Amino acid sequence: MTTGVERLFDELGHFKRFQACLYFAAIFQAISCGIHYLASVFLVETPKFLCDAPSNITDVLYRNHSLTSLADIWTYYRPGDGPVVVRTAGGDQWELSPCLKMLRLDAINFQYEFFGNKTVESCGGFVYDHSEVEQSIVTDWDLVCEKEWLAKLTQPTFMLGVLIGALVFGDVADRIGRRPILMATGLCQFLFGVTVAFTGNYYLFVLIRFLLAMVSSGYLVVVFVYVTEFTGIKVRTWTSMHVHAAFAVGIMVVALVGYLVRVWWIYQIILTLSTSPFLLYCWKFPETPFYLMAKGRYKEAQELLDTMAYFNGLPPTLKVSELKDECDGALLNDNNQEDGRAVEVEKRLSILDMFGSLKMAGRSATCWAIWFIGSLGYYVFSLGSVNLGGNQYINLFLAGAVEVPSYLIGCFAMDRVGRKKTCAPALLLGGVACMLIIVVPQDIEILALVLSMTGKFAIAIAFGLIYLYTCELYPTIIRSLAVGSGSMMCRVGSVMAPFCVYLADIWIYLPQLIVGILAFIIGILTLFLPETLGQPLTSTLEEAEALGSKPNTKNTAVDVLEMNKSTKA
Repeated sequence: MTTGVERLFDELGHFKRFQACLYFAAIFQAISCGIHYLASVFLVETPKFLCDAPSNITDVLYRNHSLTSLADIWTYYRPGDGPVVVRTAGGDQWELSPCLKMLRLDAINFQYEFFGNKTVESCGGFVYDHSEVEQSIVTDWDLVCEKEWLAKLTQPTFMLGVLIGALVFGDVADRIGRRPILMATGLCQFLFGVTVAFTGNYYLFVLIRFLLAMVSSGYLVVVFVYVTEFTGIKVRTWTSMHVHAAFAVGIMVVALVGYLVRVWWIYQIILTLSTSPFLLYCWKFPETPFYLMAKGRYKEAQELLDTMAYFNGLPPTLKVSELKDECDGALLNDNNQEDGRAVEVEKRLSILDMFGSLKMAGRSATCWAIWFIGSLGYYVFSLGSVNLGGNQYINLFLAGAVEVPSYLIGCFAMDRVGRKKTCAPALLLGGVACMLIIVVPQDIEILALVLSMTGKFAIAIAFGLIYLYTCELYPTIIRSLAVGSGSMMCRVGSVMAPFCVYLADIWIYLPQLIVGILAFIIGILTLFLPETLGQPLTSTLEEAEALGSKPNTKNTAVDVLEMNKSTKA
């Protein structure tokens, strides 16, 4: 039999009707997080384009192709493979390139090759290929050529907002509660998501997306803590890992809507409203029992326990006083067990307490490294999937779909061989997949796609379990802060991922090489973390630091033996 607040799951069920309804209701909005994180793939999509063409074009030449309309040339045009030559009704001949145009002087014959003098002019506007992208922010605001960096800055700016939101909302959730943050961030996702579609210029677009990133990150961070604190040990692996499955569903929704809708602002509205049923029930979310107990709000905790018992078809016999008596010693860790002092101790804790000892510092550094490489690899594979060749919508859909079996396999492995023995091999496999992509010839697109999906599969396992692993490695009083700070490091990787993808301009496989080397090193470091499989959630820093250590007293040994028997039962 487990002790402390964890005992309520033995009495009321680890994942019965009440927890199941609450779980699926909470993770439904996590779909929106996956949507907004990857929406920019098509929001800022750059189609083929050329410098603005003169009016009254009568003839068009591109290599061996002769046409009468510039709109017909896009099927054959390849950027960087020579200009498009056009002739006007007045006889002028122009060479059109993406970022400049040249007027041929004294041209007589209309042919592709010309060795005479030319006058170079800058572009007054641009002509876009609308066969694939009818309208994006790139085509609306001409974010090409000297403004191309603005388009490339969109995703890193979004991820910067994710980074800040993870840290801010993780800390605030520890102070004012999980429930108000879930409600506030969830509602703001709809507000900012729809507002993005009606921004009239680039800078307002980036600002609103930045705010959207903050609240999306806040929801994702806190929902992991929320579902973890409402489910018992026996199902905690599955419930936490499959929050990521909801995120993956969001990626698949992006691919589907992107395929069906080619106008960016309509696409943005549809994506935002796809999870609108969340608005009907979010106000019914209760606060978690762990948070209520840690804050001394025992009356509310008792009401919650009674409600859980009623919905689960059990008699309301469990009393808060029983849970309180069992965890008082752990909460205070001294002979003075007054509630006021427990609250005072909790208030003094900060992110520095994650590094309060050499052991905790090493643990925190390794956790942050896993968060970082998980995010870097995850987004390098996801954002780069549309550049692998073939159908970009299918590639992105597969990048989301491959995550679902990765979480199923990850859950089985985590519950059988443990957290760290699942995380470390996953990181090593991701590193090997990256190395193998390096040696694949560029013309074998299907093999590169398979290896990329294998790398995404492996990274998704590590990226998925680190949320739960972090929750189990840290005590209640700084759990949200630990997940929030880890997510902050994760977003550092997210911010760097787009720039890492751009390194393909130097060498096409450089992004994979970077991810592979880091994944291999961090996979080895993961083996030094303590195992948390079957362990109850800790309440104090002393309990958290003792994870993975041999018990020093007879009483501790008895407690661990009883916990193990309960887990096997």
